[in-house]
Amino acid sequence: MTKTSDLIDLEFVHSQFPGLSRGWTLMDNAGGSQTVRGAVERITEFLFERDVQTGGSYAVSVAAAEALLDGRKAAQVLTNAARHEEMIFGPSSTVLIQNLARAMQSQFEEGDEIILSTADHESNIGPWEKLQEVGVKIKFWKVDPETYELKLDDLQALMTERTRLVCVHHVSNILGQINPIADITRLVHAKGARICIDGVAYAPHRAIDVQAWDVYYYIFSLYKCYGPHIAIMYGKYDHLLELDGLYHYFYGKDQVPGKLEPGNANYELAYSTVGVVDYLSQLGEKSGASGSNRNLIEAAFGAMTRQEDMLTERLLTYLRSRNDCKIIGKTTNENSLRAPTIAFRLDGQDSGEVARKMDDYSIAIRFGDFHSKRLVEELGETENNGVVRVSMLHYNTIKQVDQLTTTLTEIAAG
Repeated sequence: MTKTSDLIDLEFVHSQFPGLSRGWTLMDNAGGSQTVRGAVERITEFLFERDVQTGGSYAVSVAAAEALLDGRKAAQVLTNAARHEEMIFGPSSTVLIQNLARAMQSQFEEGDEIILSTADHESNIGPWEKLQEVGVKIKFWKVDPETYELKLDDLQALMTERTRLVCVHHVSNILGQINPIADITRLVHAKGARICIDGVAYAPHRAIDVQAWDVYYYIFSLYKCYGPHIAIMYGKYDHLLELDGLYHYFYGKDQVPGKLEPGNANYELAYSTVGVVDYLSQLGEKSGASGSNRNLIEAAFGAMTRQEDMLTERLLTYLRSRNDCKIIGKTTNENSLRAPTIAFRLDGQDSGEVARKMDDYSIAIRFGDFHSKRLVEELGETENNGVVRVSMLHYNTIKQVDQLTTTLTEIAAG
């Protein structure tokens, strides 16, 4: 039976996101979520009360250092990392992956191999391709065009004794499918290689658990996960020590995370991570959980998943009912393995025009290739401005999905 009512405490949720009150139905969340109130409050607190350089002996500088440390500890809880030194802040996931590739370059020898996925955002492809300049060989793990899946057998066939690194996304920002990262990681480790995960499209929807998955590097953007424009990279501590430093020459290899944050982290934005964790913990309590912040966060994401699964099925049911619609990715959400990021095309319709016409109804969606250009090209979906993408979060509602589908029917009818 199709559910017709929302499954989360929307009164509480909406009260925490002031940006939702502007009269728009925001369904372009994979490009950036709304920022939770508590994150903004932390930024303001820092700028008004602690806005000095860290490292000084005076009280305000000590308070600034405490704020940065609190941000790292919040990121540690958010990812379930073993220690706060494993959390690296940067301006974006794109920059963090570029920095990681630079810091790792000396670990590769001519003839070593890196395996990339053609379904990844270009941020997790381009920086690694540049290592071809030092003799690294690049291989591509392609999506099965029939199932839209990355198959483990295909990865195993690509790996050799020279494979040093596998880079792959947790969720495609077009296909929406959640990849089995724990299974992928086990295979990669068994072959003696390391792994770097782009978690940008996963982090807003499910709880991250870097220890359970045994990943070496995991990167995501806080601005797509209820915070401001900053990103976070987890790195397993022993492997961070091995990386070359990106800061001044007198930062030793053991100075983690400082050697990987040239110019220092943005203090106030790093501190805002505390506000994101506070919100998730409060949502976990509203969902009936208790205990540690980590327990509450897991409960919060459980509640978010129930809401998002309902929204996903509502939209997919509509799109499946149309005989002029092609869903890019799986057409169902089996076992809750699809994020509410749904791309599609309408026969004979320009995707750009569909999205622009939605503007007139104050419904925000997007079109194009979303910097996953290789995937869109591989799937043959480049014509007529690529694909239409609707990307939802737990603060979206059944009513909004119904408004979207009603409007889409009107637009398609001309």
